[in-house]
Amino acid sequence: MEILALIPARGGSKSIPRKNIRSLAGYPLIAYSIAAAKQSKLVTRTLLSTDDEEIAAIAREYGAEVPFLRPAELAQDSSTDFPVFINALDWLKTHEGYQPELVVQLRPTSPIRPPDCVDRAIQVLLEHPQADSVRGVIPSGQNPYKMWRMDEQGQLSPLLDLQGIREPFNAPRQSLPSTYWQTGHIDAMRVSTLLAKGSLSGEVIYPLLMDPRYAIDIDTLRDWQRAEWIISLGDLPMVRPGGDKRQLTSQIDLLVFDFDGVMTDDRVWVDQEGRESVAASRRDGLGIAMLHTAGIPMVVLSTETNPIVAARCRKLDLAVVQGVGDKAAALRSLMDDRKLDPQRVVYLGNDVNDLPCFSMVGCAVTVADAHPDVLSRADLVLSHKGGKGAVRELCDRILRSFKTS
Repeated sequence: MEILALIPARGGSKSIPRKNIRSLAGYPLIAYSIAAAKQSKLVTRTLLSTDDEEIAAIAREYGAEVPFLRPAELAQDSSTDFPVFINALDWLKTHEGYQPELVVQLRPTSPIRPPDCVDRAIQVLLEHPQADSVRGVIPSGQNPYKMWRMDEQGQLSPLLDLQGIREPFNAPRQSLPSTYWQTGHIDAMRVSTLLAKGSLSGEVIYPLLMDPRYAIDIDTLRDWQRAEWIISLGDLPMVRPGGDKRQLTSQIDLLVFDFDGVMTDDRVWVDQEGRESVAASRRDGLGIAMLHTAGIPMVVLSTETNPIVAARCRKLDLAVVQGVGDKAAALRSLMDDRKLDPQRVVYLGNDVNDLPCFSMVGCAVTVADAHPDVLSRADLVLSHKGGKGAVRELCDRILRSFKTS
């Protein structure tokens, strides 16, 4: 069976400019939907529909086909999904003689998906021949039977009536029917629904009931920040463009820090005598003190040979290895000398010279303002920037993992 995953991604986002290719926790937003399609066992083809050459190029990098650009009139703020799907199906049939039996829509604005989301939706459709489509839903946070509309005179009237209950807006929640809110994670539909019924959904719609923790629709910068927080927290199984991320273990035998850009904000002040100074966060110092109390060994690996590094590490009672040209070799030597299990080592870095260390440890962590290549490779992206609370954030996460383990 031919099952096409179609990802709509126009270029003209107003609320967040260039939203579809903006980096979300290290990857372009569209990469999350592409990854969801590519890891599916049932999807046979992944296609992205866009009017934008740059979006098309990035989509191809992550494994999606972009055989055509959609017309500008189908990429407006007011454009709906249905003509976009018809445009794609018409192009594929005309130019390739290709027509799938099922189509799956994966909107980029709902990037946090359970690993089995796509295949479960398709399976529901396959198991119910009478179904026109399947739509992802969650239990609604607010029951619409308790909602109101307001007329031009400012008077309220119930949004919905309910047979058998005179005033549902005053009724206990338990006595009201269960209601569901549609999410943007996934729609699965038969091509016959699109072509014969002129609809994305048809009349017979089945649900894919999803965990509400996954429910986010990115429309504002606040939504974006929340999505990054959920992804960086790392405790929600989800489809990730870089594959599964390793989790922060509660058994840590060594925590390794880079210095510049991690314990500092990567800036340096130089006076007329050539003396350097940097800025560090006192919050980081308190977090490190708490890890000392918890008995977690720590060390700083720094490429710099600088008295500032040594002085700050003395202040924090941290072991330090300076003048490291090859961080991976230095890390390997540390782990061998201490006979450590690499899976119990955590590394916090921020730049490309830290990347060779990432694959050597059990969990690779980076700061919010790290180099883009580092953001995409890290298992955990902190919400704070280097020198501005990132170390403290990691310390707090480690201490919380101790309490919950």
